[in-house]
Amino acid sequence: MSLVELIARADERGTAASGVACLDRCVPLLGGDDEALRPLWGCLAEGAAEEDWAEHLDRVRGKLAGLGDEDEAVRLAQGMLADAPLRRDGGALREWADGCSVTALRIHRLLDGAAPADAADPVEASRQGRTEGLSPLLAAELRRQIAVLEVLEAHGAAGLRRALEISTEGRRVLRAAVSRRSRRDG
Repeated sequence: MSLVELIARADERGTAASGVACLDRCVPLLGGDDEALRPLWGCLAEGAAEEDWAEHLDRVRGKLAGLGDEDEAVRLAQGMLADAPLRRDGGALREWADGCSVTALRIHRLLDGAAPADAADPVEASRQGRTEGLSPLLAAELRRQIAVLEVLEAHGAAGLRRALEISTEGRRVLRAAVSRRSRRDG
C-alpha cells in the first residue's frame, strides 16, 4: 500500500502521530533535543486529554522558535511546526500529516548529497509507491513514514512506543546527514 493510501485511511491518532513523527525526525534542523516533542507524543496516548494538544504544541513552538531561516531545509522544518493544527481535528490533522510527509521527504532529499540539483523531484512518485532510483536517505525516510503508519494501524495506542523508536532512529540518521553536509559545505 502506498504512503498516500496509508495516510488517507489512518485514524486521528495515526495521522497525528504521522505528522509528529515526521517533525520529530527533523528536530535536529530546529536545534531541538531528543525530548523536544515528547509532550506531543504523550498527547497521543490512550486517555490523554485532547485539549492538552494545543497547550503542548504552543510550548514546543516556543522552545524551537528562533533559529535563523537561511537554510531551505530549516525553513521547511519550521513550516511543519508552524502548520501543526491547534485542534486535534481529523481533517486538519490529515492535511497536516500529508504536508509533513511531503516536507520531510523533501528535507531528506535536500540533505542527500547524492541527489543532483537538476534531477526531477521524486517525492510525489515515491509517495504513490514508485520507489525506483531513490537515494538511500530518501528511501529510508519513506520506509520510516510507512512503518509508523503501519504500526499504528495494527496496534493503535499500543504502537506509539514503536513509532517513537522509528522516529528516534530517523532523527539520528538526519542528524548525521546534517553533520555530513556541514562538513562538506564547510
